Amino acid sequence: MKIRSQQPNDENAIAKLFHKVFSDSEGEQEGKLIGQLATEMIATTEAQDLYGFVAIEEVQIVGAIFFSRLTFETENNVFILSPVAVDTEHQSQGIGQSLIRHGLAELKNQGVRFAITYGDPAFYSKVGFHSIATTELAPPYSLSQPEGWLGQSLTDDPIGMIPGHSVCVKALDNPVYW
Repeated sequence: MKIRSQQPNDENAIAKLFHKVFSDSEGEQEGKLIGQLATEMIATTEAQDLYGFVAIEEVQIVGAIFFSRLTFETENNVFILSPVAVDTEHQSQGIGQSLIRHGLAELKNQGVRFAITYGDPAFYSKVGFHSIATTELAPPYSLSQPEGWLGQSLTDDPIGMIPGHSVCVKALDNPVYW
């Protein structure tokens, strides 16, 4: 398996991957929603606000992940991991964790201070994420499962409190994702 940065000609394969993976696990409606999110993430997010990575086995994209900027009133060096998908037939092989670790290392190399995600604490704790209070670091929208608000510092500084509300990129700016 090889991990590399997402390239413009990957867009269709990435959208199909997200559609298939989320359809398999959550149903066709969720598959369409997250497939469209991946398409919009690529199409509407400025290059400096998006990092995308793919896992390739032979010539097939078997995993994909995006990190996009999350801006606060006093901090704009925060990125949120969302979405991530690994082809159903390639799951439980460590591909998702490898993608996340690769992405976090790239963010750190680029000087990003903090990485945030909204997901399963049991999974994301395996790659260094820990629970953070929404009162210390406010998500863009109210969370249906606040225990899934997670973060990690990519520097020696703890995350701590970041005052004010947060703003996500246009593609994620929809309460349905929160």
